[in-house]
Amino acid sequence: MAQKAKKELAKSNAAALNNLHIGAATVHAIFLLSHFLLRSRSLLAYALLSAPSLICQYVLETSGRPRYDPNTKALKASGEDLSAQGLTEYMFDVVWVTWASLVAVVLFGNWGWLLWVVVPAYGLYLGAGLFGMGRQKMAQMQGLGADQGATAPPQGNRRSRRAA
Repeated sequence: MAQKAKKELAKSNAAALNNLHIGAATVHAIFLLSHFLLRSRSLLAYALLSAPSLICQYVLETSGRPRYDPNTKALKASGEDLSAQGLTEYMFDVVWVTWASLVAVVLFGNWGWLLWVVVPAYGLYLGAGLFGMGRQKMAQMQGLGADQGATAPPQGNRRSRRAA
């Protein structure tokens, strides 16, 4: 039963990574063709702002690609779950926002790179949420030590607790 789950995860990871690489190759090729054939865009901005996307794709590839035994072709490792929440989800968001920025640059010029500002802004938003949640937990932990006697359930057996 567990081997079936690993095979399904490996299959979905391989499909997701193949779609990711095909999409990236398509969007980057469209940008480069439009740069060289239609209208010149900033290649420096392209290199700087595409680098995080390419790094995220590399990390997703190395962690999510299933590995097979070369001799027996048996599944050795299914890879990390690429549909997981958290950092994996954020890396996919970085890739997709970069693609949207590339399309915006092709259509609207170098002003399309301003769309990429969404990535650090979203990271700051998530970080502020984590910071606020941490502060809330710390306040709860400090308040728990002082008010523990007031919120503790009544002592005794079930019948006496029901009567109280």
